[in-house]
Amino acid sequence: MPKPLRDPQPMLERAIADWGGHEDLWLFGYGSLIWRPDFGFTERRPAWVHGWHRALKMWSRVNRGSVQTPGLVFGLLSGGSCRGMVFRVPKAEGLETLKRLWLREMPTGVYDPKWLRCGTDDGPVRALAFTLSRRSPNFTGELSEERYRHIFAHAVGRYGSSLDYAQQTLLELQRHSIHDAALARLVALAPPPASAPAKQAPQPSKAAADCDAPAAPVYVPGSPDSSSQPSGPSKENT
Repeated sequence: MPKPLRDPQPMLERAIADWGGHEDLWLFGYGSLIWRPDFGFTERRPAWVHGWHRALKMWSRVNRGSVQTPGLVFGLLSGGSCRGMVFRVPKAEGLETLKRLWLREMPTGVYDPKWLRCGTDDGPVRALAFTLSRRSPNFTGELSEERYRHIFAHAVGRYGSSLDYAQQTLLELQRHSIHDAALARLVALAPPPASAPAKQAPQPSKAAADCDAPAAPVYVPGSPDSSSQPSGPSKENT
């Protein structure tokens, strides 16, 4: 296990205090939480957030890669917009659910947990989401297509490969009629299995995107983090 970047316990205690325990707990899933929540819930709704977008730009050296060949997992980066799912956890189970989530998502304190206003067809809810700062050493920055191909071909961790993770997320998003054109383009970069003939993957239409990433920011080491302040009006291409 890599050395923790930050002590996750104070962040858990802050999340518990911010929730309060007086009402049901809402959680926003944008990656593997959608298809493997690992907690009980009484309701699940399609949801969207503005000011944040899903990005396969977080290094994984345990779950989906190794120290020798780091893999990738999703982070929620500032700017743009994102569609995912919100889960309602009964208040009686909220505390235990948060503790289990911290063991899964926060063993090294890499994420910045934030309470976000999530829109749903039945009205907005306040849900906890795991966001990623561009100042984090686990933020990849911009990667070339060739680097994604290499990672998809070689990165494997204790839960499987980065490619399986990306593909399964894409399939689950599609199952819920969520269209992430950026993720579809990345998955299309994966080399075909050795036993299968190469096939041209269809290119998704940008107009179909439900996860709209803003133009890549220029990050200067040592500059103030802008992860909690989107760099312009958020929008959705629908």
